[in-house]
Amino acid sequence: MSTQEAEPLISCDRVDESSVNQKRRSGVVSDASIPSSPEVVRAKKIIIPDISISDDDSDLFSDAGEDVPDHKISNTDTIIHLLKGNIGPGILALPDAIKNSGLLVGNIGLVVMATICVHCMHMLVNTSQELCRRTNLPFLTYSDVAETCFATSSSSRLRAFASTARTVIDVFLCITQLGFCCVYFVFISQNLQQIFDHYYGEINYHIYMAIILLPMLLLASIRNLKYLSPISMLANILQFIGLGIIFYYLFQDLPYTWERKKFASWGQLPLYFGTAIYAFEGIGVVLPLENQMKTPADMKGWNGVLNTSMIIVSCLYIAVGFFGYLKYGDTVTGSITLNLPVNEFLATLVKIMMSLAVFFTYALQFYVPVDLLNPFIQRRISPQNYLKAEYALRFSLVLLT
Repeated sequence: MSTQEAEPLISCDRVDESSVNQKRRSGVVSDASIPSSPEVVRAKKIIIPDISISDDDSDLFSDAGEDVPDHKISNTDTIIHLLKGNIGPGILALPDAIKNSGLLVGNIGLVVMATICVHCMHMLVNTSQELCRRTNLPFLTYSDVAETCFATSSSSRLRAFASTARTVIDVFLCITQLGFCCVYFVFISQNLQQIFDHYYGEINYHIYMAIILLPMLLLASIRNLKYLSPISMLANILQFIGLGIIFYYLFQDLPYTWERKKFASWGQLPLYFGTAIYAFEGIGVVLPLENQMKTPADMKGWNGVLNTSMIIVSCLYIAVGFFGYLKYGDTVTGSITLNLPVNEFLATLVKIMMSLAVFFTYALQFYVPVDLLNPFIQRRISPQNYLKAEYALRFSLVLLT
């Protein structure tokens, strides 16, 4: 992303919308003046991010300049993606998190963290939509939001850090999302190892990592979120059926709640927070999904897409954490699936279903770092090599994770 200087914010000139739209489609940002925030009391120059339309985004427009609605996702698609982006291996580790905090303290902490997480998601979406309105831009990514917030600040000191804010956000998001993808590889491999070791003897789980590498490469080749919707739907079905079977095992012979610790120890709380915060892994997909929605305004609201998805997610988090620890106590493992019997068909089926669900989730979490790194690479190569470079990036990141 390059930057350019804009003239003072306070202006009465009207912008020609057709000109702005044409520049957006050609990858050029309009020099349109931006409505000033209430704190701005005098004219000043700011730095405004120049949003370039990537190869993925360019196919949102037809040759005739008309929008192609098929590439936008519906509210239902968005809920599916949000559920899939949030319900991953992290939810299966929550009983272990409760073990490190205690039954009472851990579940209260989950409610507090869920509230804070949803509030932050709303702040992110509100800020993005407000900055889009001010800057007349069609959409903003995470780093665009951070840079534009600093760039349009009334403080000259903060405006100087606009590009730094973009870099920091990009680096942290890439590390976070690629970290999730690494965990997915380990989760699938360990569950497959437990299944096959029972029947065929012990094999190092790194072998299973190598086996699932090719399917991961094929899955990572899907470039448009629209085409990931059926995969996300399948993953959701597998995951919800798998969670249902897990609850079937958890509800059998439950001990009394007073047989479990209400509070573990202060020394174990960092482990609890680390595991629980990891479970809320979907914040990285919120803006990419909002940017591809047919009706982005539906993301907000008390009964909007975001609240609906996150309430379902939070209830599942608390239920799995509570009953998982109540059932297995201090013997609970890092993934609740590994506590299930190895010699029962239903338990084996759960491990296969959850492994497939996590496998399909990989593509959605993988979308975020690709979306961040792809424009950085495209600025340094010729347009005819965009597609080759993107696939090279995708395959390299899969090998990295």
